[in-house]
Amino acid sequence: MKTDIILCGVGGQGIISISAVLGIAALEENMHIKQSEIHGMSQRGGSVQSHVRISSNPVASDLIPLANAGLILSVEPMEALRYLPWLSPGGWIVSNNQPFLNIPDYPPVESLMQEYKSRKNAVLINADEIASRCGSAKASNMVMLGAASRFIHLKPESLMHGLEKLFAQKGSSVIDLNLKAFDAGRQASVAL
Repeated sequence: MKTDIILCGVGGQGIISISAVLGIAALEENMHIKQSEIHGMSQRGGSVQSHVRISSNPVASDLIPLANAGLILSVEPMEALRYLPWLSPGGWIVSNNQPFLNIPDYPPVESLMQEYKSRKNAVLINADEIASRCGSAKASNMVMLGAASRFIHLKPESLMHGLEKLFAQKGSSVIDLNLKAFDAGRQASVAL
């Protein structure tokens, strides 16, 4: 079993937190994991991507070769499209449909949505709205992880345990909020 995942978004959207949850969950299931990340020029608002490779066998490289990612998980719709060359032919894109308008020449949102509609393996959800309904728009990254969880070869319980461990120092209310967001994202993805 092997899962290669590209995580992407912009700084401040919680991409590194998603990577951390995946790492904790993979180790809990005695899987091998390699992870690499690239931060944009600025801490908030710059492009952020992470390669996460999870396997039952040792993983030699932390970088995913072109056309080999089984999943692109994006918290921002334009960012997912940047990484299409890494997506395998049968791979899935799971993305937030709400843009983070951080550049003056951001493409028309309609053209981005047309690109998604042209793909058979794409799941788009409004993670910002779902997270807000759960109690905080900041939890949109965990909504997206929940939505993508059905394409990741890890048990949802392991991912939730990873989330609990990651946020343990922030207290039970933060843990509960993020668990609720994860579950709401999972439900939104299954409903599509």
